[in-house]
Amino acid sequence: MADKKYKIAIIGSGPGGYVAALRAGQLGADTVLIEKEALGGTCLNWGCIPTKAFVRSAEVFADIQNAKDFGIKVEKAEVDFPAVVKRKDKIVNRLVRGIEHLLTKSNVERLDGKASFIDQNRLKIEKEAETVEIEAENIIIASGSQTASLPIPGADLDGILDSKSALDLEQLPESLVIVGGGIIGMEFAFIFRNFGVEVTVIEYLDQLVTGVDADIASELNRSARRRRISVKTSSEVKEIKKTEAGFEVVYQQQEKEKSARAEKVLMAVGRKPYVEGLKLENVGVEVSASRKAVQVNKKMQTSTEGIYAVGDVTDKILLAHVASHQGITAVENIMGRDKEMSYQAVPAAIFTSPEIGAVGLTESEAKAEGIDYKIGTFPFAASGKVMAMGEREGLVKIISEKKSDRIIGAALIGIEASDLIAELTLAVNLGLTAENLRETIYAHPTTAEVIHEAALDLKDGAIHA
Repeated sequence: MADKKYKIAIIGSGPGGYVAALRAGQLGADTVLIEKEALGGTCLNWGCIPTKAFVRSAEVFADIQNAKDFGIKVEKAEVDFPAVVKRKDKIVNRLVRGIEHLLTKSNVERLDGKASFIDQNRLKIEKEAETVEIEAENIIIASGSQTASLPIPGADLDGILDSKSALDLEQLPESLVIVGGGIIGMEFAFIFRNFGVEVTVIEYLDQLVTGVDADIASELNRSARRRRISVKTSSEVKEIKKTEAGFEVVYQQQEKEKSARAEKVLMAVGRKPYVEGLKLENVGVEVSASRKAVQVNKKMQTSTEGIYAVGDVTDKILLAHVASHQGITAVENIMGRDKEMSYQAVPAAIFTSPEIGAVGLTESEAKAEGIDYKIGTFPFAASGKVMAMGEREGLVKIISEKKSDRIIGAALIGIEASDLIAELTLAVNLGLTAENLRETIYAHPTTAEVIHEAALDLKDGAIHA
C-alpha cells in the first residue's frame, strides 16, 4: 500500500520540476516534489546561477584591469578566489531559500530521496533512513541531465575538472585546457581568462559554439583571440596525460599530433539525459536508443498514460527556460487546459565576453529550408551607448522572409546581448515584421538601438553605419 496519494508527483526539482510544482500548486493540485540531491537541480546549484556569479566577478576584475581607460586610477588588484566562491554560494543559498518559500506558499509537499517507478501510478522513494511508497494520478519526470563523457584515454584521471567541480575550486589554476568549445566550454574559457588564467580551448568541430549563426561564432572566435585565449578548432583530443606540473592534452589537428600543457584540464563536452535508477522499464516509457531521452509529444506526454516528462531528460532543447515552459505545459494538460509546446521562438543566451543571444533560424538553416530571405546587420561599435560603456565588440544580425517581411531569426554578440534577445524573441514569436521594428521609436542612447538599425538595414540601410 502506498503511504499517500497525490494528484501530481514530480521527480526532480530543477527549473522543469520546481516550476511545474509551483504551477500545480497555483491550480490547486495536491502535489509532491521529489529530489534526490539539491533543490533547484543542476541549473541553480552547479549551472546557470553559479556560473553567472563567476561571470560577474570575473567581469569586475577585468574592468578594474582596464580602469585607466575610463580615467580611473586603481592600485594593483588581486582575485580573492575563495571569496569569489563564497559569494557564489551565498547567491545560490539565497535562491534556494526563495524556492523553498514559494513551494511552501503553494502547498507543495517535498520528499528528499531517490525515486523509481513501481508501476504506472506508484513510486518508491529511497530516503536515508527509510523507503516509502507514494501513489499519484499523474507523474512528471523532470530528472534532468548529466555530464557527458568521451572515451578519451586519461579523461578520468584524478584532478580533471567537469563543469560541477570547476565551481568548487579552492584556488585559481595558473593555466587551464578546456576540452570542448561549446556553450559550457566557452563560458568557462572567458570566466577563467578574465580572472587572469592562461586558457586553451580544444574543439573537435571547425566552429566554436555550434548551433549559433556562423557570423556570430566567427566574432566570438575573434573575441577569444583578442583576450589571448588559445583556440584550437578542428582538433581531436587523443589522450590526456598526468605530468609533474599538471596535465598534457594530446590532440590531432590537420593530421598533425600536437599537445597543450596546463595545471588543470576541464572536460566540457556537453550533457545527456539522466534516467539512471528510474526503472522506466517497469512502466513502458519509451526512450531513444542513442541518448536514452524520454520521448514526449507536444503536450509533454510520454508513451505511457498519466506519465509526462519535461526538461533535459526529453533532450528537446537543453535550456532551463525551456524546461520551465515544458513543466507548465505538462501541468496545464494534466489539469485539463489543453496546451502544446512550440519551439519556434526559443531564445538562447550565452554568457561569454561579449555575450551572445540568438532566436529562430540561423542563416544556414533558412538557406537549407529554401526560404527566400534578407539580412540586416549593425555593428555594436557604431552605437553611442556601447562606446560610452567602453565596448566596441559586437554585431546584431536579423533575418527576415523577403515576401512577408516577417522576422524569422536573429542573433547578437555584444554587451547586454542576453537581455536584448528578449525583444527579438517576441518578434519571432508573434510573427512581427521588420517594418514593425523600423516604425518603433527606440530610446536614445541605449544598446537596444542596434536592433532598430539592423531592421533599417533590412530595407534602405542603417542610419548610423
